[in-house]
Amino acid sequence: MKTLSIIIPVYNEEKTIILLLDKIKRVKLLCNITKDIIIIDDGSSDNTNNTLKSYIDNNQNLNIRLISHEVNKGKGAAIHSGIRLAIGEYSIIQDADLEYDPEEYNILLNPIIKGVADVVYGSRFKGSNPHRILFFWHSIGNKVLTFMSNIFTNLNLSDMESCYKIFDTLLLQNINLKEERFGFEPEVTAKISRVPNVRIYEVGISYYGRTYAEGKKINWKDGVRAIYCVIKYGLLKL
Repeated sequence: MKTLSIIIPVYNEEKTIILLLDKIKRVKLLCNITKDIIIIDDGSSDNTNNTLKSYIDNNQNLNIRLISHEVNKGKGAAIHSGIRLAIGEYSIIQDADLEYDPEEYNILLNPIIKGVADVVYGSRFKGSNPHRILFFWHSIGNKVLTFMSNIFTNLNLSDMESCYKIFDTLLLQNINLKEERFGFEPEVTAKISRVPNVRIYEVGISYYGRTYAEGKKINWKDGVRAIYCVIKYGLLKL
């Protein structure tokens, strides 16, 4: 029986993390794939950690592991911790903020289960699934970053910055990842693209974006860092 490792970086998400975990709990994966849920609390200053511990105690039938960073290290660092601990044949990154819907795991899993893909990206810009209409300049920024990334990787992705990416776990664990904050997406894309004979697919997904008032954290500084990372890992191949 195959297993999907679900890597969830968390920082001050006490309002949404239980709703997310309940959604994950309800999802029935294709081919009876089991779930290996890895939550990395990246130094939350709110009640996220206690909320998670209580949830785990009350849901012992779920395979949940909680790792706690003593200080906030960044989303990338939290993902690195999760990747190291993943035991499933496949791994997916899941934000804790409900912008992405766990019910769509099977959409991403399907090309891998069929044996045609090693990596699948979920695109917010493809398909007819619902997308909340927000932030014109964010969408332009995402498209510019994806375009720049595609130039260096020779891929034709439509959404490099998407959170939803599913990987063959061993492939992912064999990549030396360095970015500790929001540079994870361009770095992993550049390095995955250079794996010999790697098969990368893209599928359309939904997107339920948050406003800043609702807790969205990414800002223009993260966009600047992402541009730097596209060039650093794409052009310089560090």
